[in-house]
Amino acid sequence: MPADVDALLLGRAQDGGVPQAGCRCPRCTAAWIDPARVARPACLGLVDGATGESWLVDATPAFPSQLRDLLSDTVGTHVDVAVPRLLAGILLTHAHIGHYAGLVHLGREAMGARAVPVFVSASMAAFLTANAPWRQLVELGNIDLCVFAAGEPLTLSERLSVMPVAVPHRAEWSDAHAFVVHGPTRRLLWCPDIDRYDDLDGGLRRLLLDHRIDVACLDATFLDAGELGGRDMRNVPHPLAGDTAVAVGAARAAGWGGEAWLIHFNHTNALLDDAGAAEAWGRERGVEIGMEGWQWRI
Repeated sequence: MPADVDALLLGRAQDGGVPQAGCRCPRCTAAWIDPARVARPACLGLVDGATGESWLVDATPAFPSQLRDLLSDTVGTHVDVAVPRLLAGILLTHAHIGHYAGLVHLGREAMGARAVPVFVSASMAAFLTANAPWRQLVELGNIDLCVFAAGEPLTLSERLSVMPVAVPHRAEWSDAHAFVVHGPTRRLLWCPDIDRYDDLDGGLRRLLLDHRIDVACLDATFLDAGELGGRDMRNVPHPLAGDTAVAVGAARAAGWGGEAWLIHFNHTNALLDDAGAAEAWGRERGVEIGMEGWQWRI
């Protein structure tokens, strides 16, 4: 039997992770004391167990530990541990710090990598090549930018491909994309950032149904509209977790039968607290709470 293809949840928090810099809230304070409460920024790992080829979806500020876990033969029990893993590439969703800042570790001050394929949109490529320190990674050959177009599949290996899907999200530096991951048996949607599902043509329902998604990892940054205190949340648009659950419910009513997993939790989101309470919240609404270390056979 051929080795499996796995998707690994290597992080479930918003860009700043938990604990977040400069925050003294009880959640972050507890995470400084107890490593078990740490939550790394949202990141997906893909592993082709037959070849050992492995990919990171998004390069977060926690890149060193997430790369370690991706390449560890103790992570992902479905894959062939006899085949050494190697970093075959990185896919970037957009230019917010939790999704590309980890690229700095590929430079000469750290890994000194050679020609790591980095799959990006045209606007993301323009951002990286026009701005330091990112352009040095290109100039020194640490990374090889591979430009994709929405709707055109990327072949990663014989058994694994990815379809970029454009999504609405604030575009200070680049546009944003979700990724539909096609494995040998199932399809997984990675959508860590979006402004509103209602802004999609046909909503989340159409995205899940048209792409025949089996597993959906979805933006659920905030739980409550007031959890940022004095900050104007209109400046950081994301769906509330409840809004994501409602969008999933609409898809189910239209006939979608896949798994919905919530990810990209801000450090202010109470779903990061008691796992039992979070699971109960999700169960009532027909969604799962993303937990770091989870894996899906695709």
